[in-house]
Amino acid sequence: MQKYVCVVCGYVYDPELGDPDNGVAEGTPWENVPEDWLCPLCGVGKDQFEPEK
Repeated sequence: MQKYVCVVCGYVYDPELGDPDNGVAEGTPWENVPEDWLCPLCGVGKDQFEPEK
């Protein structure tokens, strides 16, 4: 599954790990992460993420 990187702080969202501390279960693809989810490190929205190269 595709990982996504926060362009502000460099946090990597890994779908295999999810973000259980913030309500996103393991195995959740990026497309299914809620639109109101925020980067756990810097607090920006999903629109500040891009696919990892």
